[in-house]
Amino acid sequence: MTETDTFLKDLWYGALPAAELKTGKLVRRIIMGQPILFGREGDGTPFALRDICPHRGIPLTAGRMVNGAREVECAYHGWRFGAHGRCTAIPSLVEGQEMDIARIRVRKYPVQEKNGLIWVFMASGPVEGPQLADATPEPAFDAPDIPGAGGREPNFTYVVTFDCNIDNAILGLMDPAHGPYVHQSWYWRTSKSTYDKSKRFAPTDLGWVMLSHAPSSNSAAYKILGGQPVTEIKFLLPGIRTEHIQVGKRFVTSLTMVTPIEESRTQVIQMLFWDHPVLSVLKPALSFFSRAFLDQDKRIIRKQNEGLKFDPRLMLIPDADTQARWYFRSKKAWAEAEGDPQRFDHPLKEETTLRWRS
Repeated sequence: MTETDTFLKDLWYGALPAAELKTGKLVRRIIMGQPILFGREGDGTPFALRDICPHRGIPLTAGRMVNGAREVECAYHGWRFGAHGRCTAIPSLVEGQEMDIARIRVRKYPVQEKNGLIWVFMASGPVEGPQLADATPEPAFDAPDIPGAGGREPNFTYVVTFDCNIDNAILGLMDPAHGPYVHQSWYWRTSKSTYDKSKRFAPTDLGWVMLSHAPSSNSAAYKILGGQPVTEIKFLLPGIRTEHIQVGKRFVTSLTMVTPIEESRTQVIQMLFWDHPVLSVLKPALSFFSRAFLDQDKRIIRKQNEGLKFDPRLMLIPDADTQARWYFRSKKAWAEAEGDPQRFDHPLKEETTLRWRS
C-alpha cells in the first residue's frame, strides 16, 4: 500500500471543543504541523491566527488579550494583532519613525462554531511572509452539519490523542472487521459473535453514507435504546464520521472528528448528541463506555506501531477494506481538485452493496 500520508487542505477540521475556548483567553493547538492560536473576541466570536509573532518568533499565546478582548498582545515586545491578523500596534515606535504596521500580518484561519465544536478551515497557500492576502477569503462551503443535532450542544465530549498518522486513525473509523476483536466486551460483542453483513452505500458530498439499516443484532449497546432503532453512518473528508440513530421520534448521534496534529500524532474528538431519556439517565455509564471504546482503539494502534516501524507492505481486501480504498482514492481526487468541490472526482459513482463478516 503506497498511498501518501500528505495532509489534505482546503477542508474543515475539528480543532477543539467550544467549551475550552473562553472569551479573553488564548488556546494553542498544533494542526497539520502548524501552530494555531484560538481565541474569542469580546463579543464571543471565535477566531484563529498563526501562533507565531513575526517579530521574534515567540508564540502569541504566550501573551494576552487586550483592548476589550479585541487584540492579541505579544508577551515579548507588546506588538498587537487583531482577529483579522493585521498588526495594530508596535509600542517601541516613536514619533517620526514612519512604518505602515498594517502591512505586518500573521495568517488568519477561517473558523466556525457549530454544535459545541470549533472548526478551522485549513486552506492552502503561504503561512507567513509578504504573500499573505490582505483578507483571507471565506471558504466556499461551511463546516459539516451534525445529523439530527440541529442547534444542540453535545451531551458528551471526549478528546484523545493517537500516536499514529491520520490515515491509520481514519481507517479504524471505517473498518467493520476489527470490532469483535479490538472491542470485545460484555456490553458490545465478542469474537465468537460474528455474522455475515450486507450494507448499502451511496455517494454524498466529499464522502459516502451507509444507508439506513437496522443495527447489528450482535451489538448489545443498541438494545438499551428500546424500540426498533435505525442507523445511518456517514464518512466525509478529511476525517469525519457520524452515526445517526433514530428510535421513533428520539435520536442519538455520534460524531468522531479526526484531526492531524503532526505526521505521527492525531487528535480524535468524540461527541454524542441525544434526546433519548434513557441515555440521560445512563450518562455516567455511557461516558465510561465511550472512553473505554476509544482507549481500546488507542491500545491497538500502539501495538500496530511496533510492526509499522519496519515499513511493511500492507494489504486491503474485499469487501471489508473497500471503504479504505474509497478513502485513499478520495484523498487523491481532492488533492487533484485543489479545493474545488466541482472538480472532485468521487470514487463512488452510484449506490453499491458491500459484504463482510464481523
